[in-house]
Amino acid sequence: MFDFIKQLFTKKSSQSESDVQTTPLSNEQVKSLEKEVIAHTPPQLLVGSAQSVGRQRDHNEDTLFTLNAMFADGRDDVPFGVFIVADGMGGHQNGEVASAFAVRSMAEYLISRLYSPVLGMRSGTQIESLHEIIEEGVQEAQSAVVKNAPGGGTTLTTALVMGERVTIAHVGDSRAYFIHPDGRMRAVTKDHSLVRRLIELGQINEDEAAVHPQRNVLYRALGQQEPFRPEVNTHLLPHPGYLMICSDGLWGVLGDAEIFRIITKAPDPSEACLQLVDAANAAGGPDNISVILVQYLE
Repeated sequence: MFDFIKQLFTKKSSQSESDVQTTPLSNEQVKSLEKEVIAHTPPQLLVGSAQSVGRQRDHNEDTLFTLNAMFADGRDDVPFGVFIVADGMGGHQNGEVASAFAVRSMAEYLISRLYSPVLGMRSGTQIESLHEIIEEGVQEAQSAVVKNAPGGGTTLTTALVMGERVTIAHVGDSRAYFIHPDGRMRAVTKDHSLVRRLIELGQINEDEAAVHPQRNVLYRALGQQEPFRPEVNTHLLPHPGYLMICSDGLWGVLGDAEIFRIITKAPDPSEACLQLVDAANAAGGPDNISVILVQYLE
């Protein structure tokens, strides 16, 4: 194919310019050539993030982390990503310290246990399951919070992307969503909150939960002394579509329709995140706001 294209733009040495005869290509032929020449490889992760203290808080207790990497050798083209949001529990001592230690510990554990072995692995090297790695990472984060922020607490929502799959570990009420082009916006995490439990029991509805005086009370979070296991699940990334991770300073203020409108009209994930934070602040900004948006392209 490349030899054929080269011939279209190269004169034969035995011919003069006046001897050369050409025939215009049809639209179908041009499109076929473009598809052959422009190869969309390797697959890409487009990532944006944004954060704000909000309009009604005097300090930030949220922490976020993004790592976007790629390994491509023409045979195994795999994008990697680690994306984390933690929301220090408001009203608790050392909430901001708890979220920072949780995210640092989780990120360090995942990178050391997964990325280095993958890049340096030899034939026959075995790596434990992603579920085990990410669950162990949550327990490392829990230990870091208990040690370094006594009395503090934090949510922790982590997405580990490898190729077109994402493994999500979750504790608390920060959320991960899948957002599809047809307007579907689905939370793929479950809030570990009192009001969510009351909704599940049928004692209150969604509207009542939004204004419930104990809507910020969590029954599961990092920093608590009782043993727990994080919620861990693996999914196919929506493509086309987005993965969004955010604190309740975003999802608790903006409705799904508004979030979808902003994301789908923005030119890229980075701009979408900035606009989401601006919209949450315009709606009152009652809490810290953190958001990460990931788009998988192939």
